Amino acid sequence: MPMTSPADKLRALLAQPRLHTMPCAYDALSAKLIEQAGFPLTFMTGFGASASRIGAPDLGLMSYGEVVDQARNIAAAVSIPVIGDGDTGYGNAMNVRRTVAGMAQAGCAAVMIEDQLAPKRCGHTPGKAVVGREEAYDRIRAAVDAREAGADILILARTDARHDHGLAEALERAQKFRELGADILFVEAPRSEAEMREVCAATDAPNMANIVEGGETPDLPREVLQDIGYRIAAYPLTLMASAMQAMVGSLAQLAADQPRDGLMEFGELRRRIGFDDYYETSQSYASSARSVTDAQ
Repeated sequence: MPMTSPADKLRALLAQPRLHTMPCAYDALSAKLIEQAGFPLTFMTGFGASASRIGAPDLGLMSYGEVVDQARNIAAAVSIPVIGDGDTGYGNAMNVRRTVAGMAQAGCAAVMIEDQLAPKRCGHTPGKAVVGREEAYDRIRAAVDAREAGADILILARTDARHDHGLAEALERAQKFRELGADILFVEAPRSEAEMREVCAATDAPNMANIVEGGETPDLPREVLQDIGYRIAAYPLTLMASAMQAMVGSLAQLAADQPRDGLMEFGELRRRIGFDDYYETSQSYASSARSVTDAQ
């Protein structure tokens, strides 16, 4: 039987009339942990990818090649659909087409293209601005054209217009994105439950909520988000924030020559990374089996 593509897996999830909780991954290991925890999909967070890969803030510093490489590593590590962060598309409309095709080749189920002015910024940080409507629409036209030309990938269209231009402008852009063929819509940073309800009522498209702990959008319970009408609830910084907090604590204990508490047991660490699966599979190959026995 033919294998189901990442895009088809995502389409099947979106066809379900329910909210899907989506913790976001910043590297291949965090993506594996998300899948192991039973979540049905993940998103490559640009904030986290920039922090983990180059140790720098999400202010447009990562190149197209670095982003696609990060997406490829994440998608290869899991079987659940991965949504890639395509930022502004890294140039003009032709660059957007290349970005969409590159993300599909990397194994992403969808790619997000946004209307921020390059270099883009994290949606919950100061200083962001959006391009004019026509340039924003051209980006989504180009993304849809790349999909229609054969890239097996969904288009997640994002607008940050709420920040400087108000909710009405953001909704108008989202509605046009849908008319142009976007599969999923993302109006960034609505500031109240009432605004979130307006977002979901504005179009017939699946909408994504972006829940940043401490950010501008209310951190509502999942049953409320589902009642509002969201199809995906993304949590872009939950894993990175918890991992960084744990690492800072362990480093402080190590510096003070104190016992390190809260660590994952070594056997579970190996299992989750994949050592046990590797050893089990290698037993079917004589030379590999000898190497494993020698290592043990």
